[in-house]
Amino acid sequence: MKGLKTVYICEECSYRSPKWMGKCPSCGAWNTFIEDVIDTSGSEATAAKRNSALSMTGEHHAMRFDQLDLPSHIRYNTGLDELDRVLGGGLVLGEVVLLSGEPGIGKSTLLLQISQALGQNRKVLYVSGEESGGQLKLRADRLGVNCDNLYVLTETNIDSILRETEKLSPEILIVDSIQTVWSEKINSAPGSIAQVRENAMAFIGKAKGEGVSVFLVGHVNKEGSIAGPKILEHMVDAVLCFEGEKQQSYRIIRATKNRYGSTNEIGVFEMTDKGLEEVANPSEMLLSGRPKGVSGSAAVCTMQGSRPLIAEVQALVSQTYFPSPRRVANGIDYNRLCLIIDVLEKRMGLKFYQNDVYTNVVGGLRLDETAADLSVALALISSLLDRVVPEGMIAVGEIGLSGEVRAVSHVENRVKEAARLGFTTAVIPYRNVEKRPFECPGIKVHAIRSIFELPSLLVTVSEDEQQF
Repeated sequence: MKGLKTVYICEECSYRSPKWMGKCPSCGAWNTFIEDVIDTSGSEATAAKRNSALSMTGEHHAMRFDQLDLPSHIRYNTGLDELDRVLGGGLVLGEVVLLSGEPGIGKSTLLLQISQALGQNRKVLYVSGEESGGQLKLRADRLGVNCDNLYVLTETNIDSILRETEKLSPEILIVDSIQTVWSEKINSAPGSIAQVRENAMAFIGKAKGEGVSVFLVGHVNKEGSIAGPKILEHMVDAVLCFEGEKQQSYRIIRATKNRYGSTNEIGVFEMTDKGLEEVANPSEMLLSGRPKGVSGSAAVCTMQGSRPLIAEVQALVSQTYFPSPRRVANGIDYNRLCLIIDVLEKRMGLKFYQNDVYTNVVGGLRLDETAADLSVALALISSLLDRVVPEGMIAVGEIGLSGEVRAVSHVENRVKEAARLGFTTAVIPYRNVEKRPFECPGIKVHAIRSIFELPSLLVTVSEDEQQF
């Protein structure tokens, strides 16, 4: 067709190339070029229409900073405390939130549930480009969603959506999903880089110009990242990732970007027949199936924002019959695992080089902080020596390359959480006690200086005493 041209666009930096390339010459990213069709006619009318869709409503003039007003209802609750925690205390007026996750993880279920809570006092418009009205009604009946202020629009055309938004004037706008929305002003398929970028800008202009809070659902590609241009994540105010295995009932919401709150907080949910239910005490959930008297299992307390969470770290060390032993890390950084293994081999003389090593964090949690080093090392030593970590023991600390155990932050909060859940011994770095001594009722604090003290903490348990 005249005026149309096929180009390849980098998903990371939007660099355009007439042919596919493995490495982007602009940003240096690999395998990020996707095919797209653009309009090269250069019509001024088309450009004017496109720009009008992106502009914010009304005229804006420069104002002195002290003249700006802070609305009294700047934040409001979504009805789910776990989601409010991740958002930084609630949904902000005029905020644009991008919610991503694997297909079938529960994104639409979550948005319908918060629509019920938000619709009690505010007008909500739910735009669905993937389901019909009957399908939405079927799901809403299962979830118990029935609100007078909740409106549903099954449309994918951006102009029709904006016109309906002008008529209805909602306070909350939910778009499921941004990859299905298309504009007739852009000659490319829905879900392409150009379509996603331009349509997202239209919704952002609506949010900032009129104070409408917007939820955008984003699909993920096979690598697990959000489909579409990388600039989409820079444009929105918050990026929430819905994580979890579809075969398991537990789900975790994590903020990878948040302009109005912390990015360390997580929200834990359980998927049930009635929808997503909040897990008020995730530590008990993560430790519910922990075996007793079995080697290779250690408990760790990790900080997720302001919340201490206790998780179980499992390790399996078995003799290999191949020249190159395997190293598998689930929930732990692979390079960090290799570093801990090398330190244990070099400093303590333990023979991991002739064994396969498998590590796993129960419950799908990911340990990104170095405070989990001590528990990982304890689980590895326990599995290698086939000696058990005492049931009531928890370990927190960072391991240095010389084998020393370094201090970690929030150690007092971690120990208090362990005491609350019935742990009797906390192994922590000596530096934490040396700088600021503290006592916690019901738990014994054992401070160590190096990894050489770890084997003495293990006990021998017979097979008859093992409990699963």
